Amino acid sequence: MWEPQKKGFKAYLQLERSLSENSVEAYLHDVEMLTQYLQSINDLKSPADVVLKDLQQFLKWITELGLSAGSQARIISGIKQFYKYCLIEQITVKDPTALLEAPKLKRSLPDTLSYAEIESIINKIDLSKPEGGRNKAILETMYSCGLRVSEVVNLKLSNLYLDVGFIRVIGKGDKERLVPIGSSAIKYILIYCNQIRVHTKIKPGKEDVLFLNKYGNELSRIMIFLIIKELAKEAGIKKNISPHTFRHSFATHLVEGGADLRAVQEMLGHESITTTEIYTHLNREFLRKTLEQFHPGFKKIDG
Repeated sequence: MWEPQKKGFKAYLQLERSLSENSVEAYLHDVEMLTQYLQSINDLKSPADVVLKDLQQFLKWITELGLSAGSQARIISGIKQFYKYCLIEQITVKDPTALLEAPKLKRSLPDTLSYAEIESIINKIDLSKPEGGRNKAILETMYSCGLRVSEVVNLKLSNLYLDVGFIRVIGKGDKERLVPIGSSAIKYILIYCNQIRVHTKIKPGKEDVLFLNKYGNELSRIMIFLIIKELAKEAGIKKNISPHTFRHSFATHLVEGGADLRAVQEMLGHESITTTEIYTHLNREFLRKTLEQFHPGFKKIDG
């Protein structure tokens, strides 16, 4: 009963939403869980006959299976996408997920680095080695532009407009955005291109990739993760550091400096302003700590 709709949903996700194979499989798995639930209660009604009460009972069922709030929220997101597709294709006339509420998630604030900590990490790079010049260009670019690690490894020479101080970034869902790039990052990209990259034997088809490994291939995301971890360790930083920490720090420093949230959203490539709003929470935490440190009325009482 659900198979034709599942096939259609799969095609919609692949062709119209251009989602990755992993994302498509995850969405299909969410719909599969709903059909499993309906089968388990001997009530495998068609997608058009499912009502809000059925979905609320389904949510109760997955809670009893022991799934975390995060997993539940993800499954509900998949079911909502499925019914969005059903409405488009007129399989259903009403969306039973419209009033379905996912469990509230506690937003954890990511670790961020101060500007001094970022400087100390970058200063640990050994510039006497060829990969040192490349790594410096990578880290300067990540902090200057707030890039995701996938965006860094996929940066193309043809997407650099360094003369006008911009780079074109291909973000999630193949969405493009223009991001300003700072003079320090531009300086080290040019040093890398003119003094290091020119001596690399490039694999066919990889000529346009900006950052290359010693075999002339693009870098893997795990490679950048390992580079940053090692440098942070050498710099004596105990925080939980990943490539994403540079992106969080970029955004936090902008918000702390008074940048407009919409501008930060645009630069980060966030689809929703809600995602960017996490940095206002970080900013409030920063303000509170600053007041505790410097304001006599906020000084902690000893003893």
